[in-house]
Amino acid sequence: MIDFRPFIDTLTRTPLSVWQAPLQAQLDDLFANLNDGNLPRFLKCIDQLPDVTDISFDPHRVELTSTNPLSDTNQTQLEQALRGLIPWRKGPFRLFGTHIDSEWRCDLKWARVAPNLSDLNGRCVLDVGSGNGFYGWHMKAAGARIVAGIDPSWLSVVQHLAINHYVQDSSHTVLPFTLESLTPDLEAFDTVFSMGVLYHRRSPLDHLAELRAALRPGGELILETLVVEGNEREAFVPPGRYARMNNVWFLPSPKALAHWLEKSGFEDVHIADVTPTTTEEQRTTDWKPGQSLTDYLNPENPAQTIEGHPAPLRATLVATKPAGAKRLRRYYLD
Repeated sequence: MIDFRPFIDTLTRTPLSVWQAPLQAQLDDLFANLNDGNLPRFLKCIDQLPDVTDISFDPHRVELTSTNPLSDTNQTQLEQALRGLIPWRKGPFRLFGTHIDSEWRCDLKWARVAPNLSDLNGRCVLDVGSGNGFYGWHMKAAGARIVAGIDPSWLSVVQHLAINHYVQDSSHTVLPFTLESLTPDLEAFDTVFSMGVLYHRRSPLDHLAELRAALRPGGELILETLVVEGNEREAFVPPGRYARMNNVWFLPSPKALAHWLEKSGFEDVHIADVTPTTTEEQRTTDWKPGQSLTDYLNPENPAQTIEGHPAPLRATLVATKPAGAKRLRRYYLD
């Protein structure tokens, strides 16, 4: 099975040491009761990865290279193993000449988000809804001490394992959890990211309370989500599907979202970026076949989704948990 002990060991003598015992207990319980038919198939892909020596890793490009070129046989073996983990939604990654051209050009989003962050050097970071950990490598490149990604998708967890099979960085992991299942009220992370999660939550204020509870006093939240244009009182609740997704609940305006953050006990809230999603950033590729953004938009009016709703618009907000902040009660909107 997957051994998360190296990551847990890196938490020693950090602010996250309080998390070691409950995290190990949670993982033990998870694996003791695990019944997922896909996971063994995913892990076989890790076993099929070829051995590579003299590896160099550039986290700014998320690129692995070697001074010893792979043989044709090993190059084919590498690509076949990685293709066994399709679809790759987040990326791109480059491994020894193999370019994983993911559905999302996450490097474009990171370029928008990164200039608005406090210095990540030496920080303990939680990446909620991390997917395969692509952003975590950029966080490590920016100097983060620990990056804990959480994502309930075993495919995302194993995709991260495939990259880290060669990087061998025990301080960056993707854990198979949701935020709701995370050890509550840790109040230990210096920085918490939630990118592309809020609109999937039935209770957005609950999500904000859980993010706040993971942060230490004085810590920073980076929140990125779908929004709509409007004033501080406007939020859109899509009837039926939104861009073919049936699990989209609340799309606030950026100003309304800023108000929600303040209501949830954050301060120094600012709207860092508002950008429409384009087909340059999200598209079908050889590594993620099937439908993508083009198929989710109205072919006669790309300013609308296929259902006639406003086309995807994404905002990034940055906020701070006040120093000396007390725990807040959670809001339940279900």
